[in-house]
Amino acid sequence: MSNSQQKKVALVTGASAGMGKEIAKQLLADGYVVYTAARRVEKMADLAAEGAITLKMDVTNDDEVSAGIAQIEKDYGGVDVLVNNAGFGLYGAVEDITIEEAKYQFEVNLFGVARMTQAVLPYMRGKKAGSIVNITSMGGKIYTPLGAWYHATKHALEGWSDCLRLEVSQFGIDVIIIEPGIILTEFGAVLLDPMVKRSQGSPYEKFAQAIANATKESYEKGGGSPPSLIAKTISRALKASKPKTRYVAGKFAKPLIFIRKYFGDRIYDKAVMSQVK
Repeated sequence: MSNSQQKKVALVTGASAGMGKEIAKQLLADGYVVYTAARRVEKMADLAAEGAITLKMDVTNDDEVSAGIAQIEKDYGGVDVLVNNAGFGLYGAVEDITIEEAKYQFEVNLFGVARMTQAVLPYMRGKKAGSIVNITSMGGKIYTPLGAWYHATKHALEGWSDCLRLEVSQFGIDVIIIEPGIILTEFGAVLLDPMVKRSQGSPYEKFAQAIANATKESYEKGGGSPPSLIAKTISRALKASKPKTRYVAGKFAKPLIFIRKYFGDRIYDKAVMSQVK
């Protein structure tokens, strides 16, 4: 058996930017055969140059997911490590967001994870080994203004992952939850402009602008951690003989989760709203 055949195979979704790109680079450095999946294949050219195998894949598309997994199975047998990183943030007042938009938020952030997981589990079960890494967020434990649908998906993914862990542990499969704090990616820019635009003319227009201003100010003041921190956290978890069920990493994650858990909702509400001017 060649060295390439002996290597474990990792699949990282949402690898065209931010955390996904850094996770892929880290896993390549750790010696994995790395497949990267995203809708924007051209954005993964740098990963291909470093040795990753890129796949055009939308996690909401059954055919693209099936085709990608089939290619990996043909090349290497299956996926040993799945990193469910693909996701986005839909921000805006509950009253301003359409139900169709909300459904799509769940389709990507929750059902996309489920679709990918169902696709890789048969191989992992047969091998009686494997790791499924789900990127939730500190947003799966806390909440922020105008983030109802985003937080709903992340809270759901937390519970979904816990149940999955109990189901598949009998087959030697680890389910690891990563809860990032504020990370310096395009996440903030992608959600703010649509949020402000969506609120124009609504009763929440001024509130949305205040939230956008506070978020921009936080990012401009260096209010985030580099995405490489999450990549290193995942690397450490995968190297552990018995990984923890949860890893919290990134700016503000631990203190905000602590405040919510131990001081209660009222104090947490005041702490969050104090940042909105």
